[in-house]
Amino acid sequence: MNSLDNVVAAIGYIENHLTEKIDLDTVASAVHYSKYHLHRIFTEIVGMTIHDYIQRRQLTEAAKLLVFSGKNIMEIALLAGYTSQQAFTNIFKAMYKQSPLQFRRNEVFYPLQLEYKFDSHPDPNLKKRKLKRDLRFATELDIPRWMELVRLVIDGFPNLVEELHIKALNQCILERSALIMTEGSFAIGIMMISYSTGSIDFLGVHPLFRKQGITKALLDRAISELLEHKNITITTFREGDKADTGYRKALKELGFAEAELLTEFGYPTQKMIISN
Repeated sequence: MNSLDNVVAAIGYIENHLTEKIDLDTVASAVHYSKYHLHRIFTEIVGMTIHDYIQRRQLTEAAKLLVFSGKNIMEIALLAGYTSQQAFTNIFKAMYKQSPLQFRRNEVFYPLQLEYKFDSHPDPNLKKRKLKRDLRFATELDIPRWMELVRLVIDGFPNLVEELHIKALNQCILERSALIMTEGSFAIGIMMISYSTGSIDFLGVHPLFRKQGITKALLDRAISELLEHKNITITTFREGDKADTGYRKALKELGFAEAELLTEFGYPTQKMIISN
């Protein structure tokens, strides 16, 4: 198996054992691979450690149970791999910005992390294939592949509701303000921009392709489309947010600077600005 195959096998094992206490040692043993090498390739390919992926997936399933089941919080904590309700509450609040009880009372579920489904995705090693990349405005035909990528990058967008996102996407398609980069049949980069405000309202890059300059290519195209705006803005996680898997750092590396603190849909965020 190549590195991607090993990561796919590890994810498969994790998904089948989310209600158990699992860790790097458990997963490595199950897929018959060195834990040191598995840690390295998993972190490199997925963009987070196995520990973080497991934690985020278990908390997502716990959040789902809080909203859609009658199980008590201690039962849910145990299913999420925690031996005490307090430990579960502490990490849940750090990631979801509300306690499990508050989350249950609000009756609105959103995922912290969905399963990474890489089984049918292309190997990101460009040397092994010659597929053409295309950066263009999205059309209605692109919506299924667009949403497939949205689900892969959901970790960067707290409180995202698919129905509302699709509605916004359809409007952006009509206004020619939704950019998509494809490779073969897959979307590997997507961006929604606002001509009226000079803002980037959504930005996602396929986890397997994050080190290949796609974000920069999308940003350059957005800048060319928003020439009348001196500054271009985007919102992201606040500094120190445990739920951030690297989005804030990536934006700062692209030249975005910190601006005012915001609260969007009840979630603490920060506006970032880049000069055009």
